[in-house]
Amino acid sequence: METYDLTAMELRAVNEALQTKGDGSNQSYEVINPRGSHAIAVGLNAPIEVTVKGSTGYYCAGMNQQATVNVTGSAGPGVAENMMSGKVVINGDASQYAGATAHGGLLVIKGNASSRCGISMKGVDIVVHGNIGHMSAFMAQSGNLVVLGNAGDALGDSLYEAHIFVRGEVKSLGADCIQKEMRPEHVETLKELLKQAEADAEPNEFRRYGSARQLYNFDIDNAGDY
Repeated sequence: METYDLTAMELRAVNEALQTKGDGSNQSYEVINPRGSHAIAVGLNAPIEVTVKGSTGYYCAGMNQQATVNVTGSAGPGVAENMMSGKVVINGDASQYAGATAHGGLLVIKGNASSRCGISMKGVDIVVHGNIGHMSAFMAQSGNLVVLGNAGDALGDSLYEAHIFVRGEVKSLGADCIQKEMRPEHVETLKELLKQAEADAEPNEFRRYGSARQLYNFDIDNAGDY
């Protein structure tokens, strides 16, 4: 495994090196001594595996495509922001807006996620082993948000067609978000995501939430909810 030490190399040089990988000669890389640095392992576009040994600052693994990024510690705001594909695993907690605007791939958070987890998600799958904060899945357009713990206030506010699965308690639902029927296809989707995320839970323990579809078009009677 090729190792990059952030006490010996500039972050820009490490990211540039990782962004050129993927020729098949070495598929596994390690970044040590991250010391909370921002934007580690961003813009990757090859089926490589990168392990960050420690905690990171904001926007770790942003814009990821194809790569698998493992963070052994916690992550700051915006982890996996605008991810397109691949897999990002945070073994600790994640700060606010984890997985924001992400279009695809899988984000796994083994600890808790702060506020606005999955904000404006556009196709990503997010599995949080712990709890999530307020305004999570705000304006979520598509994809799946799975929460093994509890959810904070205003879950799914103004969401479109994303699916939210929560095993624990929901403090409150946001505008136009309602509990929905868990159909067989949702059980299968949830079962597969739990397997991929190595989550110890069963699909029948979850409730599903989604859009009531009352805010798609402006209606004066709903003006207070916009």
